[in-house]
Amino acid sequence: MVNLEMSNDVTVTFPRIQERIPTVVVDDAHVVYRVHKGAAGNTSPVAAFKRMVTRTNAPNVRVVHAVRGVTFTAYRGEAIGLIGTNGSGKSTLLRAIAGLLPVEQGAVYTQGQPSLLGVNAALLNDLPGERNVTLGCLAMGMSPAEVRRKLPEIIEFSGINQRGDFASLPMRTYSSGMSARLRFSIAAAKQHDVLLIDEALATGDKAFRKRSEQRVRELRESAGTVFLVSHQLSSVRDTCERTIWLESGEIRMDGPTPEVLAAYEAFTNGK
Repeated sequence: MVNLEMSNDVTVTFPRIQERIPTVVVDDAHVVYRVHKGAAGNTSPVAAFKRMVTRTNAPNVRVVHAVRGVTFTAYRGEAIGLIGTNGSGKSTLLRAIAGLLPVEQGAVYTQGQPSLLGVNAALLNDLPGERNVTLGCLAMGMSPAEVRRKLPEIIEFSGINQRGDFASLPMRTYSSGMSARLRFSIAAAKQHDVLLIDEALATGDKAFRKRSEQRVRELRESAGTVFLVSHQLSSVRDTCERTIWLESGEIRMDGPTPEVLAAYEAFTNGK
């Protein structure tokens, strides 16, 4: 609260306005894929030069406009759900925010380096799980001493040792669910300015999902921003206070999670 002393011994009290700090600004972003369908049509150097001058595509190139004019701002401390039907552009948008895909038009501004966590995040299948934990933590900038301290916590959080000492086995022996749980556990061991989670909470049993959702809340409360892409609306409902609904690459709705999920469920149930 802020107190202002006025004349005649009158004090007026105003509530302190909490500063909202932007962490991600997406401004009219368009992401376009160009899919080459094989050699067809005129592929001569002269024809290629003509297409460069006229800025036209080759006849054997299919253009896919995956994200269309998306604009929004995310703030520190927010957990934002990204929902939409298959092919709506959710994962493409996350990859653009992470800097892994260029925008054809518009711009994406971020505070710090966003970290993308997806079920396809790369780990080395020939190395044991505990070695992958060490390498992953070092790659995120942790010191060797910090890695040694966090290693048992990460293994325990992932739950990969619930049916034996899998942490010492090569990751090629893991199920897809075990691998995804370990990826999430590594990424969630560090505080991120912006953490992008693509379907990772959909893996694992109910107990692991509850631990993951609690960890997302902790990351958000520690002044980070979390984006969660998930087809499991319960995870979005329990984790995110704001949700963005993408459909055909465009924002259909952006607002409080209960309102957006209600509209999305009405849309999908009516299809």
